[in-house]
Amino acid sequence: MSPGPAPLPITVSPAQHAVLTALLRRSSCPQALALRVQIVLGAATGRRNEPLARQVGCTPNTARKWRSRWAAAATPLSVADADRPALERAIAAALADAPRPGAPATFTAEQIIHIINLACHPPAQFARPVTAWTPRELADEAVKQGLVTRISARSVERFLNGGRSAAASQPLLAQCQGQAGRS
Repeated sequence: MSPGPAPLPITVSPAQHAVLTALLRRSSCPQALALRVQIVLGAATGRRNEPLARQVGCTPNTARKWRSRWAAAATPLSVADADRPALERAIAAALADAPRPGAPATFTAEQIIHIINLACHPPAQFARPVTAWTPRELADEAVKQGLVTRISARSVERFLNGGRSAAASQPLLAQCQGQAGRS
């Protein structure tokens, strides 16, 4: 039985090899990065994806992916080869996670913090005709104050629950109200 198509050949220069092995020797090297380095170093010796994947403890698709990413980064890596700091940055970029799919975040961390802070103050302070905040009231007040251009009550509720999908045993709003009573 044929072992399949030949894997994409990759090369690792001596300078790149030095940076990659230095990464592996660091005690602070994250496991995901160490795996990627091992894949690149193994692939550079000409090993096929399947045995390489077995050796490093990943799937052949993972070995194939990082071999391809290294090959795609060949030009920036070779340009940076003579400059160690630039080479380290180029290798870090080549072995970094790709951006996650999906839409960008709608609200900044600063906006979320301001909305949570708003919830920590009594509604009467903002001339609201209620004694306790509701997600709808908070959403309306956030828009009124110019914190956001628009926001749903459901988004406010998610922020107050700390991003948890299920209701918390002690919601963030209750924590804020408890802290406000202590000060």
